[in-house]
Amino acid sequence: MNMTTIYPSLKDRTVFISGGSSGIGAELVRSFAAQGARVAFCGLSADGGPAVVEQVVAAGHPAPYFEPCDVRDVAAYQALLGRVGEKLGPVRVLVNNAGRDDRHAMEDVTSEYWDDRVALNLKHYFFAIQAVAPGMAAAGGGSIINMGSVSWMRGRPNLVGYTTAKAGILGLTRTLARELGARNIRVNAVVPGAIVTERQTTLHRDPVADQQFLDAQCLKIRLDPGHVARPTLFLAADDSDGMTGQHVLVDAGIAQQSVVS
Repeated sequence: MNMTTIYPSLKDRTVFISGGSSGIGAELVRSFAAQGARVAFCGLSADGGPAVVEQVVAAGHPAPYFEPCDVRDVAAYQALLGRVGEKLGPVRVLVNNAGRDDRHAMEDVTSEYWDDRVALNLKHYFFAIQAVAPGMAAAGGGSIINMGSVSWMRGRPNLVGYTTAKAGILGLTRTLARELGARNIRVNAVVPGAIVTERQTTLHRDPVADQQFLDAQCLKIRLDPGHVARPTLFLAADDSDGMTGQHVLVDAGIAQQSVVS
């Protein structure tokens, strides 16, 4: 990981990351642990979570707290967030990251599948914020970072349930930034572009796809989870204490394609 900045305000601060057992989420866990934060995370992968914990410990940092959890189960998820607050102290940084960009044709979408896409990619964001906001405010405030996606800005096909949910994160972020600002809680979004993860490599990556992304981007590099983690750290830290209601694109300029084409 190419980390260039240490943020003193993150040391000993309780951070919770959903979907932290793989991909971007795992890099977020490692990055916040390297800052000296008290990190907790959840994920659906029972094997992935302990593996990330081992990586953090091997790097010389305290073990983060992990519990497997399906974020679509709101009651179970909010109960987990309550346990994190009891074990590690009030959550001062919440990173809503869990989600899945499974491909689906419009004709194949059922009412049940639609509801599941919204539950997996948007609904739990709100209910996590609802759960941690009182403790965050009582502790003096904090930072919430919602993980978006440029896919809806580009109108990517075969993802309508996913892109609709991700577009909703814009409204969620801006509304709750206004609603929670008086409690000294900042709400921002990080919006990744085409990020190379193990899952994306297994399912969708090949030389043709790589070249298509490079052609569409302003910057001719493939982005990795570290590119997403670094601005997330900045938004979590006190260094960004004047920023709220913002969407920060980390996409190498790929969303510009829709403007010029």
